[in-house]
Amino acid sequence: MVHRSPCPLPECVESPLLRSGGFRHAFATRRGGVSEPPFDTLNLSASVGDAPSAVLENLRRASGYLDITPDRLYVISQVHGTTAVVLDGPESQGDVARQTGDILVTRRPGVACAVRTADCVPVLLGDRRTGAVAAIHAGWRGTAARIIEVGVGALRELTGTPVNIVAALGPHIESCCFEVGEEVAAALAGCSIAGSRVVHRDTGHPRVDLRGILRAQLLEAGVEDGAIEDVVGCTVCDRARFFSFRRDGARTGRMLAAIVARGAA
Repeated sequence: MVHRSPCPLPECVESPLLRSGGFRHAFATRRGGVSEPPFDTLNLSASVGDAPSAVLENLRRASGYLDITPDRLYVISQVHGTTAVVLDGPESQGDVARQTGDILVTRRPGVACAVRTADCVPVLLGDRRTGAVAAIHAGWRGTAARIIEVGVGALRELTGTPVNIVAALGPHIESCCFEVGEEVAAALAGCSIAGSRVVHRDTGHPRVDLRGILRAQLLEAGVEDGAIEDVVGCTVCDRARFFSFRRDGARTGRMLAAIVARGAA
């Protein structure tokens, strides 16, 4: 990708599959920003106690990475549900940020849909036919409620045409670190065709593979297996690159996963 922004660019990881579909996108790491500890350095949330000026600069850098102006980068107030918010563009960022939901969808070229995470799974979708995009915040509650089905459905409804979706699952708390109770394990084992294969019992507590569940839900929603990519990384294990709520508690930053809509192919 060629970046035209003059500002310093943060460290992000990408999906070659999304990039080959013509979608500008990013899974931000925690590196390449200006925030002080414990939010060092690329915290992208103003609600965790970081200096507002630092967050604004970090958002400016993230926008530069996506090659858009900061006013085209949108987030919503995430509530661990399955509500989808549709952007028609150009809306006020403040008005959109006050809306609650965990899925953001648009087909307006040059507009970026984004979600914030610090262990939950960021899922980015792009429709290769229309250029419409969706960003999904999938925590365990949303995953258990089949949030992927809702997100893919919202993209289909927005375009009004058959979709050709490419999807990427970003860094999150992987099964090596995602220990849960029996009730949560049962809920997650029952929300996709993956079934109990996603629950590992080789240690004292059940550990769950959220990536495996969400991939299965994408398949169930009609996304082809070859159109799904794993952008790997465990947020808990990799302290140098990722924020993690489970590892560090409330005094930690948030990362951003974003995708920019493009014109129809």
